Amino acid sequence: MIRPLLTFFAVGLVTLLLASVVLGVIGVVFSLTLGLATFLLFKVAPILLVGWVVVKTFEKSRGKGSLSDADRRWLDGG
Repeated sequence: MIRPLLTFFAVGLVTLLLASVVLGVIGVVFSLTLGLATFLLFKVAPILLVGWVVVKTFEKSRGKGSLSDADRRWLDGG
């Protein structure tokens, strides 16, 4: 009579341990993902945006015809 009860207890204990490990791993992955997304959104994206604006402004100030005739012929393949 006691053997089935001990078996159920052991199975329940193993199940709780495995569930806690799985939930812990899911929590760590979620935390890392959220941290990486926050870092990219609030640290990297503003720097990239400022750099893009600077490059576009610099391109407009140089004008469209910044290539020499030799460079244009080379790019056109002849």
